[in-house]
Amino acid sequence: MAATSQRRHVLSIADLDRPDLERILDLTGSFAEVSQRRIPRVPALRGKTVVWLFYEDSTRTRLSFEAAAKQLSADTVNFSVGSSAVNKGESVRDTVQTIEAMGIDAIVVRHSCAGVPHRVADWIDASVINAGDGRHEHPTQALLDLYTARTHLGGLDGARVAIVGDIVNSRVARSDVLAFTAMGAEVTLVAPRPLLPSSLEGWPVTVTHDFDSVLGDIDICYLLRMQLEREAGASVPSLREFRAEYGLHAARADRLKDGALIMHPGPMNRGVEIDGDVADRPNAVIAEQVANGVAVRMAVLFLLLGSGLDLAEDHTVAAA
Repeated sequence: MAATSQRRHVLSIADLDRPDLERILDLTGSFAEVSQRRIPRVPALRGKTVVWLFYEDSTRTRLSFEAAAKQLSADTVNFSVGSSAVNKGESVRDTVQTIEAMGIDAIVVRHSCAGVPHRVADWIDASVINAGDGRHEHPTQALLDLYTARTHLGGLDGARVAIVGDIVNSRVARSDVLAFTAMGAEVTLVAPRPLLPSSLEGWPVTVTHDFDSVLGDIDICYLLRMQLEREAGASVPSLREFRAEYGLHAARADRLKDGALIMHPGPMNRGVEIDGDVADRPNAVIAEQVANGVAVRMAVLFLLLGSGLDLAEDHTVAAA
């Protein structure tokens, strides 16, 4: 995590090596069982307080973090930016230091500017989890994607992953590239040139502009939402043309090999990057990704707040 000597944060997939990722995924399996209990609650983080600081709208990430913390018996505080002193000009630094002064153990941060969670980690002593920063990263999304894929495929060594669509605006793409390649998968980015970063130097990927050329070879077809709020639509002639070239419609989905997974981080633009009937197919594991997000975030919170922060140890929740 943030530093080898003192792992207090989850800021980037780049901070985690393969053994770290595998231990998180293994622990996630234990917490997935907890989530299925009649009363899905363990006292692992009783007495701990977790705060959500979301400067951007969110449904899946915020609610799954909240569910994860509550299932671990932590106290939770939802900070509402819209009704806070932020509207009076208060800086991010003053905001997080004010929150910390009230006594918290972890803060989950989402912000439209890349790097904000890293700065927050420098300003406060509480643990910081990056819930998405600008176009940079979304590490817990990548963790739940790994868990979902590994559950179905058994392992990821040699798996072929195509990440399709609005790469340039996607923090999910960046985290998933790091995560899947760290686990031994081969990643191909599929997008028109305007939706690719200007430089891919250092990205362990191959690139194609021809979606149809990879359909029969991939194990995971990972669709990304066209981020219209970031003016992605201005990068293509029209959404209709984008769908024709890069959308996963029924004819393309039929060409995927047996057992290939269809994934999407949500929210979906049905009829653009993925057709509605394709999103509802049995090999589309999009709802599973959402469900697994709770268990993954339970694992992350437990590792930060309930286990001495040492990922080299074996962690179980049997006692809980």
